[in-house]
Formats: sequence, structure tokens, C-alpha cells
Amino acid sequence: MVALSEQLVLQPSALWRSAWRRFRRSWTAMLGLGLLSLLGLAVLVGPWVYPVSATAIDFGRAAAPPSLAHLFGTNDLGQDQLARVLVGGRISLAVGVAAMALSIGLGVGIGAIAGFYGGLLDTLLMRLTDLFLALPQLPLLLLVVYLFRSAAQAIAGPEWGIFLLVVCVIGGLNWMSTARLVRAGFLSLRNRDFIAAARAMGARPGHLIWHHLLPNVLSPVIVSATLAIATAILTESTLSFLGLGFPPDVPTWGRMLFDAYNRIETAPHIAVFPGLMIFLTVLSINYIGDGLQDALDPRREA
Repeated sequence: MVALSEQLVLQPSALWRSAWRRFRRSWTAMLGLGLLSLLGLAVLVGPWVYPVSATAIDFGRAAAPPSLAHLFGTNDLGQDQLARVLVGGRISLAVGVAAMALSIGLGVGIGAIAGFYGGLLDTLLMRLTDLFLALPQLPLLLLVVYLFRSAAQAIAGPEWGIFLLVVCVIGGLNWMSTARLVRAGFLSLRNRDFIAAARAMGARPGHLIWHHLLPNVLSPVIVSATLAIATAILTESTLSFLGLGFPPDVPTWGRMLFDAYNRIETAPHIAVFPGLMIFLTVLSINYIGDGLQDALDPRREA
């Protein structure tokens, strides 16, 4: 952390160029980046390139296997699986990114305040963090969604209500590791010479946090952010698979798996393709996270 601090203060652009060179040397990281980019591009432009309705019902083609007419086959209602995978990917990835942003925001804010000010405030915030770490996350997640899903749907609608509820619950239960990382970085940096010099020049606490301390702890935060996306996607898929996620007409990947469980023996393709999308997305994000962890390690050679 000390070496990273000195490099970021003295030559930030050179540090990031060196990190990018190290990242490119990892074939798994580049594979993950390429695969995630391909998946992201597919779900963004796929519904226009493949203009088949994701909601049209055709019982005459129910549970049809993959063919030229339906590349991923159809589900038990005769809906095109490829169209539903593309549309559902937008929602699953949006949940992952939004929940990541919330968890990273909470973690960075709490960790920065605790690490910068210390004392009683640090003790209170870290005991709050310990409390959240001790909570059984999945049962609590299921309970909160079960209790508040109707209220959220009444306030923001059936889709946006569940989206906001799922994002808030997932993000609100996954900020603790980021908070600890940021706090540890702040504690190791707040008494260094460049911080003392900034204080002597009249820098306010907010300026010290945002312009001097936070840039020096970005590397673990970036790695944590990539892994938080994967965690959020898996958690949303778990909720949808248990029937507590999005409504049936919203084809997230987890919801598609839930709808396919009673057809797993007679029409396995209904479960294979959404499951494969979840697997590839999480795998690629984990590869990227591992690559970033190595690339942003200041102890490695450029």
C-alpha cells in the first residue's frame, strides 16, 4: 500500500499504463474481458439484431428444441428462448451493476469516514460493519424481499419496484468487505508525509479524503467492484429461482431457470441456456477481477 501510495502521488498516469500492460499479459483476464464485452454487446444490441418477440406465446411450439427457427428453442409457453435470454440479460446485468454501485458507495463512504476520523466514530462504524457481517444474508434477503415486495410494486410498479428492492437489498448487504478495505488503506496513509503537507497547506478533511487518500486505495476498490457485480448477479438469480424475484413476465436469467425446473428432464434446453449465460458472465467477471488484482499490485514488476 505504501509503494502504491507513492506511485499514485508521483506518477498516476504511468501507474495505470503499467497496470494495463500487466493486465494484458494475463490471457485469462483478457479472455474474461472479451467474453464480458461480447455478452454485454449481445444483450444491448441483440434484441434489435434478432427482432423476435420475447413475450409472444405459441403453444403449438411449446418446449421445442433448438432449431433454425428458434436457435435456443422455446419454453413451455412456446416463447423464443434466445429473445428472452437477450432481454433478460439486460435486467440481470443492470441489477449487477446497480447493486455493485450501491455496495461500493456504502463501503467506500463508511470505510473512508471510519479510517480518516478514527476514535469513537471508527469504533461505532466498525461495530456496525461487524453486525452486518454476522447477519445470515440469504435468509435475511429472502425475508426482506418477501415482506416488502408488494409495497415496492405498489410504489414503483411491478418491474421497477422489484428492481429497486432487489438492488437495495443486495447492495445493502454486501458493502462490508469494501468498507474494511478502505478503512485499512486510510489508516495506513492518513499519517504519511504528503497528507501532513496537505494539512499544513490548509486542505480541508473533504479535500484530503477525495483528492489525496481515496485515489490511493482505488485498486482494491476496483477489484472489489468487479467481484460485487458477480455476487449481485448470482444473488438475483437465486431470488428469481426461488420465486421471490421479478414477476413471471420479466425474463431474467434466474427467472428463466425457475420456470424451467419442472421441464428439466423433458426439455433441458430451457434451463441450459440461461444457466450458461449466468455461468459465463460470472466466470468472465471473476477472471477480470483476478487480472485486476494482479495488475494493480504495486509489488509486481511493470
